Amino acid sequence: MAAVSAVSAPLGQARPKEQVAKAASIDVAALIAERKRVLGYNCQLNYPWQPMAVVRGEGQYLYDHEGRQYLDGVNNVCHVGHCHPKVVAAAAEQLATLNTNSRYLHPTVVEYARDLLSTFPAPLRDGCVFFVNSGSEANDLALRIARAHTGAHDVACVDHAYHGHLSSTIAFSPYKFDHAGGEGKAEWVHRLPIPCAYRGKHRGKSSDPAVGAAYAADAAALLDGTAASGRRVCAFFAESMLSCGGQVVLPAGYLRGVYAAVRAQGGICVADEVQVGFGRVGSHWWAFETQDVVPDIVTLGKPIGNGFPLAAVVVRAEVARSFDNGMGYFNTYGGNPVAAAVGQAVLRVVRDEGLLAKALSVGGALQAGFRAIGEAHAEIGDVRGMGLFVGAEIVKPVDFAERARAAGLRGDLAQAGAARAEAERLAGEAGSAERRDDAPPAPWKDLAEAIAQLMRERGVLVAVDGPWGNVIKLKPPMCFSHADVRRTLSELEAALKLARPAEYSRLCEAPRPVPAASRFAVEPLAAAAAADGARHSKL
Repeated sequence: MAAVSAVSAPLGQARPKEQVAKAASIDVAALIAERKRVLGYNCQLNYPWQPMAVVRGEGQYLYDHEGRQYLDGVNNVCHVGHCHPKVVAAAAEQLATLNTNSRYLHPTVVEYARDLLSTFPAPLRDGCVFFVNSGSEANDLALRIARAHTGAHDVACVDHAYHGHLSSTIAFSPYKFDHAGGEGKAEWVHRLPIPCAYRGKHRGKSSDPAVGAAYAADAAALLDGTAASGRRVCAFFAESMLSCGGQVVLPAGYLRGVYAAVRAQGGICVADEVQVGFGRVGSHWWAFETQDVVPDIVTLGKPIGNGFPLAAVVVRAEVARSFDNGMGYFNTYGGNPVAAAVGQAVLRVVRDEGLLAKALSVGGALQAGFRAIGEAHAEIGDVRGMGLFVGAEIVKPVDFAERARAAGLRGDLAQAGAARAEAERLAGEAGSAERRDDAPPAPWKDLAEAIAQLMRERGVLVAVDGPWGNVIKLKPPMCFSHADVRRTLSELEAALKLARPAEYSRLCEAPRPVPAASRFAVEPLAAAAAADGARHSKL
């Protein structure tokens, strides 16, 4: 699709007129008001300052009620692309034939379970699958199985992790229990430091085994303390890469070291692949394989159903046998014929279209492009990822005050000048009590949010996450192309030049007004087009 003028249609091109009429009749303000009235009062909404009314999806694109196109860089639910025709056909055909609960004998679910298991290394491939409806259900069931197998009760997890919205899983999700509305850490939950090679206690490169060994040693020491206090850990839950924790790639050897410590105390190891698995890393089907380990249980969700409610728990045979304790397992919708048909279709698309190799190639280009932009923009403190799982930390340059003065800004620069001290404080929160000369620059949440907003306004969707809300994250559909990478990088570079978060604006001689729909000030798109030239040229 041809590039669109940032002035005349900054969000994309309209769909054919006959497809627009019904969608264009949506009153967005009224829809927002009605949603707030009838849905749960704390149900989250993307881009809350200016919500999108999305009416159609195709491949890596979403379309709003006005027909504008958005490049979807973050919706990792639709793994093989929005409305993939083979997935749609499989769902429609099975739904028109039979859909019932999973207690009846049906060949599709058996075939799908067999084929899904074939993507795992031994001994998991010789184990079994439990089908459920969501990643939260999968992690809840994994907890039940772990307790049945070990006879222990406690759980070890990684700080800032998220494992689901059920009461059981929120309890070992610091991402939830440590924040507003959370009840804090339960006595039976044991939190291990986040193994971030950029902002944690042990810094360096995630590829350095020494960094992984240092974090694993810290985890083992904490687990030893737990055992010494008389508590037994039934399982260690960890994403194979940390998503909500800030797109963190685990340092080399980390899982191997922690798994050994957990198993030495009689616990088992659970790999949460709900957000990071199913070929997204490119080099392997499952991200835990990059750590050269084999878990006892693997939980799957989001991508395996391409948006259809489907999730799974893959379990080693000997662990699953412990769960066969006389209480039968039943899930009304888990593994129903339509879910199984959809899952089988998604799996075949990943294989037939070579999406692992594509993730490796396209994801590599995306990371390389982020790093190239980071060379010119000190606000990008770190770029990390594997395949089509990429994150960029947005930071305050350590010379922020000097840069502000050089730019002709004036005002109270004390806050800007304290960036180094703030970085050291945050590093201390991450596990380092000592003052460090190599402390990374302080997180810059406002700028990260401004970048995400501006990129959305220009037709590219990214998200912001992480412990300090400063990580731009990308987890696009696996059909993302090299052309999409070029467009994403172009818009990222433009946003870095144009975004003006409130803190930065306060330093300006004539601060730009903040639009009513946003708490950020951004330059007009017309000026953006004039300043930046062609929108989608190669870097």
